[in-house]
Amino acid sequence: MNRVRTGLENCLDSPPPEMRDARLGLLMNQASVDHQFRYACDLFAERFPGQLKCLFSPQHGLWGEQQANMIESPDTRYCALDLPVYSLYSETRRPTHAMLHDIDCLVIDLQDVGTRVYTFIWTMLECLRACAENDVRVVVLDRPNPLGGAVVEGPLLESEFRSFVGGSEIPLRHGLTIGELARLFNAEERIGAELTVVSMSAWDRGMLFPDTGLPWVAPSPNMPRFQAAVLYPGQVLLEGTNLSEGRGTTMPFECVGAPYLNAESLVDLLRPQDHPGVALQAIRFRPTFDKWKDERCDGIAIHVLEAQAVRSVALTLSIIDAALQLAPQNFEWLPPPYEYEFEKPPIDILYGSPDLRLRQHANSTFDAAAWQSRTAGHRSQT
Repeated sequence: MNRVRTGLENCLDSPPPEMRDARLGLLMNQASVDHQFRYACDLFAERFPGQLKCLFSPQHGLWGEQQANMIESPDTRYCALDLPVYSLYSETRRPTHAMLHDIDCLVIDLQDVGTRVYTFIWTMLECLRACAENDVRVVVLDRPNPLGGAVVEGPLLESEFRSFVGGSEIPLRHGLTIGELARLFNAEERIGAELTVVSMSAWDRGMLFPDTGLPWVAPSPNMPRFQAAVLYPGQVLLEGTNLSEGRGTTMPFECVGAPYLNAESLVDLLRPQDHPGVALQAIRFRPTFDKWKDERCDGIAIHVLEAQAVRSVALTLSIIDAALQLAPQNFEWLPPPYEYEFEKPPIDILYGSPDLRLRQHANSTFDAAAWQSRTAGHRSQT
């Protein structure tokens, strides 16, 4: 198998003309590495001596130290190169004029995980807007979508539910690379940024991340393994409920539970045969932080056996249905705030519409075929 070459590596070999002699800024984090685990900023300092003027960091900070949901990162410095690091998950989520004043070109090298609510792509969207307003060129270094580009899942975001976990009308599992998303946003949002995407080599849409030959570096603190990314498109919906999605354990997004559930009953209701690619194990766990901190939760571990077959959105919808059947008086949709939305319920902006929450009041199960049909048009256009 030939290893995929990322946009970072191709850029270093053959920089686009707009980067030559330009003053550069770089949006990155600890997962912005080459196949030898060397950081993009260090490689840029060697390849473009004197040109790199500042760094920018997304949610969780440059080193992925901060947890989620409005736990902000301060501005800091990258001591190895003595460069300022501007946080884009703090007082501002868009680069300011002052941040962009001393650069001609902003380079973006972030590892996305293929799910709409992962905020890195919305940080990129805000960068495109800010750079268009300040006449700063943008170069996006493409990286693989860990979930490949052949499958989409979940409903399209409805426009009135835009937020920082959904800034454009794409499905939950969107099937696009970060470079493809940059082009899509720039065109469909009519941003007009001067955008260049440095493509990958040897990547195709059928590849999942293990097929790329690239090392997995956690892009955020609760995404330590590829298996977590496989389950994330569905499991992230649990952030809008009082079910633990495994934060505060060693299995974030790979387990789910609550003190009010019964683990064995949950497995029975889920009918494991209905969910290809995974095995479901009845477990108990005790989160050390986040929901149900220090309380024992009954629930399930989700073991990914065949990643290509997993449809995590359908699985998580079944988990929510099962929790409602087992404990209708205990299950709750959480109130705002969530990711800088202070009025709409978190589940609505996560799901992209109120449909999931409202069906609880109708005492109905979810029609998986409905949201699959709604994504068909998106797939045919990409």
